[in-house]
Order: sequence, then structure tokens, then C-alpha cells
Amino acid sequence: MSELSDLLVLLVLLAIAGLWLKLARGREQATQEARLQCRQHGLQLLDESVGLRGVRLLRQHGGLLLERCYTFEVSIDGNDREPGKLWLIGHTLSGLSLPTIHSHLPGLLNEHEPPQATGNNVIPLRPRLHKDNQLH
Repeated sequence: MSELSDLLVLLVLLAIAGLWLKLARGREQATQEARLQCRQHGLQLLDESVGLRGVRLLRQHGGLLLERCYTFEVSIDGNDREPGKLWLIGHTLSGLSLPTIHSHLPGLLNEHEPPQATGNNVIPLRPRLHKDNQLH
């Protein structure tokens, strides 16, 4: 009977190790995707890492898919930390959430004026300015 329980314990440990390796590969892929998206959107990926926030099952085309959500932090101007999220199904990016920045140049911004809404629920962020109205 002890041989069977030893075999069962060994199988459970192997399953845990396999799951850990699969999650580590997924995390590395998410980090690469976050780097790529930050580069494309002119943001800096802080700490060069992502963290698994959640996993959910999705029903699509009659099948079940596993979607993973990763969070990370980015910087718009080098002096701030803003949250970002990405969602992966397998090796495919299925969703992305990044902070937005105001598209006007610093000369057009008033440092003491709050950012205005753009007609939807997203309020654009504006770069921080030094006392002499220069970007950090």
C-alpha cells in the first residue's frame, strides 16, 4: 500500500512542477508582449516584469479557452507609475489596457489646470512639468 501512496505523491509533485513551468513560460511570454506594447506606445515598462492577476475560462466557438490576465507598471514620462494590464489566450494577445497621455505639446498645457474629459470615461494624463515648464 505504501508503494501506491508514494507513487501518488510523486505524480502530484510532478503535476505541480509541470504547472509551475507552464506558468513560468506564460509569464515570460507576457513580459515580452508587455515590452513590445510599451515600445509601440512610447511607454517605459517598469521593473521589466509582469504579475499574474487572474485566470478565467471563456466559452468561444463551442470550446473552452483559458485566458490569463497579467498586470504591470509603466511610466509615461519617467517620473510616474501607471498600471497596465494584458490578457493572453494561449500565445495570442486578447486584450490590452494602458494609460493614455494628452496628445498636445507641453507648451499647450497649463500645469495648474486639471485634465479635461474627452467625451468618454477616459481622462487623458498629462506629462509632469518642472517649475520652468520643461518635461522631467
